[in-house]
Amino acid sequence: MVTHALRVGNTFGLAVFRAGAGYALRMAPRRIVSLVPSLTEALFAFGVGERVVGRTRYCTQPPRCVGGVEKVGGTKKVDVGRVLDLEPDLVVAVREENARESVEALRAAGVPIFLGAPETVADALEMLEKLAGIVEAPRAEAVIGPIERVYEGLRRARPVRRPRTFVPIWKGPYMGVGSDTYVHDVIEVSGGENVCGAHTRYPIVSPEEIEAFQPEVVLLPDEPYPFSAEDLAEFYALDIPAAHGDRIHLVDGKLLTWYGPRMAGSLRQLSALLRLP
Repeated sequence: MVTHALRVGNTFGLAVFRAGAGYALRMAPRRIVSLVPSLTEALFAFGVGERVVGRTRYCTQPPRCVGGVEKVGGTKKVDVGRVLDLEPDLVVAVREENARESVEALRAAGVPIFLGAPETVADALEMLEKLAGIVEAPRAEAVIGPIERVYEGLRRARPVRRPRTFVPIWKGPYMGVGSDTYVHDVIEVSGGENVCGAHTRYPIVSPEEIEAFQPEVVLLPDEPYPFSAEDLAEFYALDIPAAHGDRIHLVDGKLLTWYGPRMAGSLRQLSALLRLP
């Protein structure tokens, strides 16, 4: 019997890792549908990829492994009927990425749901540990151990000064990341000071407000909004230290938003970008 409980909290009324009573699966799941791209990658890294029978069209990693896995729609628009046809004994979802309606429909159909709600790097680590336990992952330590070591190293490092950092996740209008988001904690753990940290969720900010923030580093991710080289000129035109010091960087959005095996490398890369000369 799998003894790792899925704790039922008040988010969606489903399984989240926060508070409340729990229930346990009777055995390790054999037919898993993942609705979260980064956790699909994690399941393969854990050594249980052969049990993944369904994925979203955005679950593209690892590319050599997911090609033969059935697609069940997108992260927000899941084909619930297709998921049920696959007869899963576990569906993996995350509050921030998946639509409440889809997850509730699957739960109502009696499908066990693993629903994570990570708002910090520590939350993400706990989520990975719980998922690894539930699926009885043979390679859990190989995946999670390096992340824990990098995370603890960065926590101990405590930079003398944290550069003011702006990370937009959208354009038209620009949207930053507030203090209750996973990206905020990634910035802070990596050594930066999120200039939108006084806000919650995803605040809309104008170019004038960005100038008022006076960010020393700007990171432009390629997801969810696909910032590209064409957007650099708009930020270099602003009167901000990041422009004067040539510290406006295009980055892979997965560095900021993906949980799983790439977290250790992501934190290392971000800490290097946020280290002032």
